[in-house]
Amino acid sequence: MRNFWKIVGWFVVSVVAVLVVAGVAFAQLSPELGGKPTKAQLAAYAESGHYKDGEFQNLVPTEVMTGGNTVKVFWQFLFSKTPNSEPPGPLPTHQLDSLSITRKTPDMVRVTWFGHSASLVEIAGKNILFDPMLSVKMGPLPLVTPKRYNDSLAITAEELPLIEAVLISHDHYDHLDYKTIVKLKDKVAHFYVPLGVGAHLLAWGVDPARVQELDWHDSIQLPGLTIVSTPARHFSGRGLGNRNSTSWSSWVLKTPTHRVFYSGDGGYGPHFQTIGQQYGPFDLALLECGQYDKNWAEIHMLPEQTVQAALDVQARVFLPVHWGAFTEAHHPWNESVKRATAEAARRNVPFTTPELGQPVNLGAGPLPQRRWWE
Repeated sequence: MRNFWKIVGWFVVSVVAVLVVAGVAFAQLSPELGGKPTKAQLAAYAESGHYKDGEFQNLVPTEVMTGGNTVKVFWQFLFSKTPNSEPPGPLPTHQLDSLSITRKTPDMVRVTWFGHSASLVEIAGKNILFDPMLSVKMGPLPLVTPKRYNDSLAITAEELPLIEAVLISHDHYDHLDYKTIVKLKDKVAHFYVPLGVGAHLLAWGVDPARVQELDWHDSIQLPGLTIVSTPARHFSGRGLGNRNSTSWSSWVLKTPTHRVFYSGDGGYGPHFQTIGQQYGPFDLALLECGQYDKNWAEIHMLPEQTVQAALDVQARVFLPVHWGAFTEAHHPWNESVKRATAEAARRNVPFTTPELGQPVNLGAGPLPQRRWWE
């Protein structure tokens, strides 16, 4: 009997190993993986001050895994179900069209969140798109990656009007989506991305003249609008063996009268206070709020830390993002927004919680605060 179970065990391990190898091989051959920086680019990255031994670094020591190990965490994600990990049905969504987006005035600031971190900021008369993951399925292996709660979004990539700039925070699949970029590439004037991320876009057929990599504190001056790449505390990589081969960023948008901040992904750290001192105060901050876990406590914020980050960057109002689309951690799907809004109320920090696709017009009446997730 012992030999029987030993044979069964080896068989199961062998099948799993074959499936893993097959999946990895497929992922490595998929165009979703993206491209690689050239040797000349890699040599230039050393001048950034946060690239060492072939990897980009954070401003403070940061561990990707602060508990357990990657294999164990991945196994738990696949086979350990968290109560209320997904909503009981589709989330409320405001359908948009390109005409509603094109109707704007130069002094208007309007922000529309599409779920997870994808957001459109209309500022200085321009359309600025953050981390446009506008697909229902994620990455090259959709059978093992999270699926979007809703089968459709407020607007498709094809329906979006012309975009002045797409800003990418980092190259993970839930922020840099191959399928969305391919659909958007001919209607975007500029792609501004962290160091190394440009290689992915070029591999997907984006015109090199439209792609520009920015280091932390580099800035771009457009008519009436300044775009600044600012630090974040995270990591990167789209496949095996290329972790931290590209950089990660948060972003600042500035006009003579308005300022907007987007945190990208990342753990809490002193960079928020520095950004607030250098570039704040902000009319609005879109801050990561979700997909946290004790096993990666230094690369994703807890909801209470999101509120502290809002105070640090001197945000007059913050909008919690990185939730409302995918389940990527072991907490209820709406726990992050519940905890963040409770902490914000306790500390008297203004916030707005729009439904998916619901425009937030700054300075044009009360901001959305309905507790629609309950």
